[in-house]
Amino acid sequence: MTAYAALTRAGYVASVRDRTTLFFTFAFPLAFLVLFGLIFQGQHVNGGMASINYTAPGVLSWGVGNACVFSVGFALMQWRRDDLLRLIWRTPTPLRSLIASRWTLALGVAATQTVLFTAVALLPFFGLKLNGPWWAGIPLLVLGVTAFLAMGLVVGSLANTPESVAAIANLVMVPMAFLSGSFFPDDLMPGWLRTVAKVLPLHYLNDGLTDAMGGRGDLGDIGLDCAGLVVFTLVFGLIATRIFRWSNRT
Repeated sequence: MTAYAALTRAGYVASVRDRTTLFFTFAFPLAFLVLFGLIFQGQHVNGGMASINYTAPGVLSWGVGNACVFSVGFALMQWRRDDLLRLIWRTPTPLRSLIASRWTLALGVAATQTVLFTAVALLPFFGLKLNGPWWAGIPLLVLGVTAFLAMGLVVGSLANTPESVAAIANLVMVPMAFLSGSFFPDDLMPGWLRTVAKVLPLHYLNDGLTDAMGGRGDLGDIGLDCAGLVVFTLVFGLIATRIFRWSNRT
């Protein structure tokens, strides 16, 4: 068994055994979908699009990004604090195998979240209609997972305790969710705040998924959102490689 396969299997087993975290990873964003679906049921946003076609992709993008940042941030901090990273460093296992295993697990979580979200939102009570090129959401999710995993590496490299991981991740993710329009249409915000949102990765994942699932934009718009996520992956990846630490002793 390769190092990548062993690390992926170990991460999967650890995730399945932690049933409380596993449950809330999926239930927490779903609760937001149900809540906003009930609040805005039967309403439409600017342009005549049904509110569920805006809300479902928005909450899904936030759920995917949140799961990546928190899971990778906590895992990296805990492995370094328990000196597991230093032990791995002393083996022939390259860093890319470690990151690839977390990326694979994050993709699995994102795929499961997407299936659950879409199934619930398609129920007649909520009434999601897949009016756009929904299949374009697949590369968007892959790029989104990659960008937010890189962000999680930055958070996990900065934090030394579980409390600091939660503080940093919440400080980043909660305001970003509101500014990116994950919970309500961003055209309700002042123009200068919409401009600020364009420097946030969640804006591009949210915007792209709304175009793909809700039918708001075309493939050209989705391509621009994919390019934005690639840029954020490179930026966060570069920062993570500069501040990554194998041990708290160094």
